[in-house]
Amino acid sequence: MGKRHKTIVTHLEMRAEPRLLATPRPRGACALLRASKPPLHFYRYLYDTVGRDYAWVSRRKLSDEELASIVHDDNVEIYVLYLDGAPVGFTELDFRGMPDAELSFLGIIPERIGEGLGRFLLGEAISLAWARHPARLIVQTCTLDHPRALRLYQRAGFTPYGQSEAEFDE
Repeated sequence: MGKRHKTIVTHLEMRAEPRLLATPRPRGACALLRASKPPLHFYRYLYDTVGRDYAWVSRRKLSDEELASIVHDDNVEIYVLYLDGAPVGFTELDFRGMPDAELSFLGIIPERIGEGLGRFLLGEAISLAWARHPARLIVQTCTLDHPRALRLYQRAGFTPYGQSEAEFDE
């Protein structure tokens, strides 16, 4: 058995599309591309690289079939942020529970944290989610995530509506 983790999960929501998200575009050649039905090895690379320092394990435990049933679903959208030709982060939007949309994952590779890429990617993810006209957009973060994650979500317009404790094995 792997390492045991305990964490506090904060559940946040956004009930209306924000008026204006001023997120400066990253310097360099920047592209945010939808990865429609991405190869599982590519998805696992993004997920593991972005989440390894934050105990992201839920998707690692899935079989290829289980993972494909999620990330290849027509109502799950994965966007990869590229900077100067290389992937630097990704976000995953889940519309399977409409009228609620979920920002399931959002993260930047460790080498690029601190450059404002997370703020940019979050602004783009929020705009993409609201383009589908949900009743609300939800996200959750926990005490194992980046220390600035909760504050970033709140500054973008999310409001906490609950907390819970969670335990899991890595």
